[in-house]
Amino acid sequence: MNLVADVGNTRVKIALFEGDVLKYHYFFSLEETDAISAFIKVQTPNRAIVSSVVNNGGEIINGLKSAGFSVVEYTSKTMIPVKNLYKTPDTLGNDRIPPVIAAQKQQPGSAILVIDAGTCIKYNFLNKQAEYLGGAISPGLNMRFKALHTFTSRLPLIEPDAAFNRLIGTDSRESILAGVQTAAAAEVNAMIDQYVQQFPGVNVFLTGGDMAFFEKRIKNPIFADPNLVLKGLNIILNYNA
Repeated sequence: MNLVADVGNTRVKIALFEGDVLKYHYFFSLEETDAISAFIKVQTPNRAIVSSVVNNGGEIINGLKSAGFSVVEYTSKTMIPVKNLYKTPDTLGNDRIPPVIAAQKQQPGSAILVIDAGTCIKYNFLNKQAEYLGGAISPGLNMRFKALHTFTSRLPLIEPDAAFNRLIGTDSRESILAGVQTAAAAEVNAMIDQYVQQFPGVNVFLTGGDMAFFEKRIKNPIFADPNLVLKGLNIILNYNA
């Protein structure tokens, strides 16, 4: 049994794998440190991997080590089954290559674009030669809503509304929804179009917390998988076994 922990900007995702099969997965807020520690203490994995894009991943690593588990801390120095051509690998977020590795396993030998729609919308590209080239980062849905509220005097902070899908808003709330959600969907579709034109045959994957919102609004054929980061980390863990 493998334990995989992905510490993101807003929550901690922990999964248990048997071989390549995801058996269970759990979600915690970043503040639930006691609950995470208690959860770890009752697990019996053969080995574990921890990836973090924030500073408190060390607590999970220490908890696993104190429980006697063999732990891989995923960093830019960790061995991976693809070639990383990013110019500054030390600055590359730990959540960017793992989903590409998981997508490549599902569609081997093809170019891969993974769109991870979470706190940020991240575009990650792997060519047919299994070389990770990089991609792009833009604000996610909630970040866009918060930016409008924070940097203006009167615009309210509103929540995303997946049911709202109109071009024209008839009040302030609807206008913000129309601007943020319509623009974000248009951005994702435009980015996919450019990749498809430049890399014919590219396979597009969608993942992340806002996957369901974008899945209904993407025009091109895609593969949707909410667990690509966890699956990719499990592949990396097995690769380093």
